[in-house]
Amino acid sequence: MKVRISKEEEEEVEEQPLSPMASVFLSPEVDYCAVTIMGFKTKFCPDVILDALKHNVSKHPRFSSKLVPTLYNILQLVHFNMIKSKVVPNIDPKEIGEDGQGFVDDYISRLTTIPLDRSRPLWDMHILNVKTSDAESVVVTRSHHSLGDGMSMISLILACTHKTSDPGNTDIPSLKRRETVPRGLRKQGWFLRLIFTVGSTMRLLWNTFVDTVLLFATILFLKDTKTPLKGGKDVGRNPTRFYRRTISLDDIKLIKNSMNMTINDVLLGVTQAALSRYLNRLYGKNHEEDRALSWNQNHLPRKLRFRAGCTVNLRSDIGFKPLADMMAKDSKCRWGNYFSFIILPFSISLQTDPLVYLKISKSIMARKKHSYHAALAYFIIKSIRTVFGAKAAAATFNRPVVNLTTCVSNVIGPMDEISFRGHPIAYIAPSNYGQSQALLVHYISYAGKMIISLAVDPTIIPDPHQICDDMEESLKATKAALFERGLLEHPHQ
Repeated sequence: MKVRISKEEEEEVEEQPLSPMASVFLSPEVDYCAVTIMGFKTKFCPDVILDALKHNVSKHPRFSSKLVPTLYNILQLVHFNMIKSKVVPNIDPKEIGEDGQGFVDDYISRLTTIPLDRSRPLWDMHILNVKTSDAESVVVTRSHHSLGDGMSMISLILACTHKTSDPGNTDIPSLKRRETVPRGLRKQGWFLRLIFTVGSTMRLLWNTFVDTVLLFATILFLKDTKTPLKGGKDVGRNPTRFYRRTISLDDIKLIKNSMNMTINDVLLGVTQAALSRYLNRLYGKNHEEDRALSWNQNHLPRKLRFRAGCTVNLRSDIGFKPLADMMAKDSKCRWGNYFSFIILPFSISLQTDPLVYLKISKSIMARKKHSYHAALAYFIIKSIRTVFGAKAAAATFNRPVVNLTTCVSNVIGPMDEISFRGHPIAYIAPSNYGQSQALLVHYISYAGKMIISLAVDPTIIPDPHQICDDMEESLKATKAALFERGLLEHPHQ
């Protein structure tokens, strides 16, 4: 089923200009859409959607706005009568057959080929009461990236949900950024603190300078090595398929604590290990004499340049906030596209010790955290948009996307199981489509689980399930290595 709102139910009220980043995302060069796939443990009642739209979504300006094509692009605010909204069934039960998961995957993939109607607000919602491998029904929300980033979209979902175990509890846990000054140093004398501050500032300036040079080089000419995972300019026009895999968040936390690193460091290390396995297997198949392949035989080419764009939240408050707080004018966790990216060099190599991938990822992330790379990239794009217009800014934004191999993101989701108006949610899988990369990797934590969500171009990556398998195997190998060295007291199976 697809939620549709007839044009007779619209009432224009006012107009307002688009924000700089929103206008960039509305340019043809960067026409990205976000997809949030939610699996439910029960069949979904369409009337629940109408109630949620009425009390939450309809009050949000960006979700009740349509684009008026002008020189500067204008958002035209409209009112929607959600009670009179029409839920139109468009599923033939005969099409589902016995493979409910395959039907849902095909349905969502077809959506990526259908543009959002620009004469209406740039989002829609699809209700699929189809039983899949891990859900009784699936709801797919498709929204243009100009409406908001991943943090904004998850906050909107939280506004429509409640904790399953405690329906009356709507509190949202607060998170703060890590301290940049070690606690032990605060107790030292002023001279040691001065030395630390001077040294830290010098490293910050040097790292920012190097990252700036590499950023401009990537925008102008520096491309990744052509590999079986590398996309191109035309990839965004192809249908996109979405796959997911669920792994244990407790396992990731065990590794994080044992290696004294962050969850992002662990995920990046596991991703590098998995993609190394996957590419090594593909390159090995090119050798006819290696019919019986083993994953530990090195077939990777030398000097492989493989980089990933990693999204970075620029808000001063990184935790989720109530929707009303995010919409406030002076909010420190504002709604919108307040994110940037950093460029991460991946180590695509076959390591006999799986912990090497973690050490490499920890080193890379530690250096990137001590740089203004993300803020500078955002400033450059915003400045170009102001001076030269949205089209030039979009072209600048898209150049690194074309020249890099993949993109990785991690969103902190609800810590407890949540329900959508009495419908328990089994999983949440956010992703994107429309980009020039053949592989996107999204992570989201939810109710003690870590969900891996892949968006792939099937013409380039025909076996994305293998990447998910390699991620699971890499996580198991990492945990086993820590246990063998006595760094884990109890192996969590």
